[in-house]
Amino acid sequence: MPLSLHAAYVPSALQMLGTGQHLINKAEKWCAEQGCGHEDVIGAQLIEDMLPFTYQVKCIAEHTAGSIAGVHAGVYSPDLNPPPASFADLRTKLTDATATMVALDEAEMESWIGRDMRFEFKGSRMDFTVENFLLSFSQPNFYFHAGTAYDILRMLGAPVGKRDFLGAVRVKA
Repeated sequence: MPLSLHAAYVPSALQMLGTGQHLINKAEKWCAEQGCGHEDVIGAQLIEDMLPFTYQVKCIAEHTAGSIAGVHAGVYSPDLNPPPASFADLRTKLTDATATMVALDEAEMESWIGRDMRFEFKGSRMDFTVENFLLSFSQPNFYFHAGTAYDILRMLGAPVGKRDFLGAVRVKA
């Protein structure tokens, strides 16, 4: 039996959304233990030309639920609004994205295969089919941003490891 688009995309998106929630919880706990402010994590960057923790977490939601909204519209452009400024607001962003992903219908997603999809940003354009957009653009992006959020916490000295990034793996029942 071939793997459905839903099976190839949604469980991984939910896994990384869960990882984002877990990283926020770890960051908040670490801040309390270290006596530092949340803004020390929220605004932390790996390097000057990379965006901060809050943006990385926002993008986990953007490249999951935001990508699905783009599929519905036929075009995806990144949300350039400022990212949430608190752990609570980041949690809400991820919770909303999770609800969107959970609500996706497998049959509906299968009906999207072969449809045209477009990415637009600052005058550039990339044309895709929906399945190639989700699997070759959106999915690598949500992994990248989850990994970067994890890396920021590691750089700051928060006690996170590989299991914190992996989250809820899908083991055989």
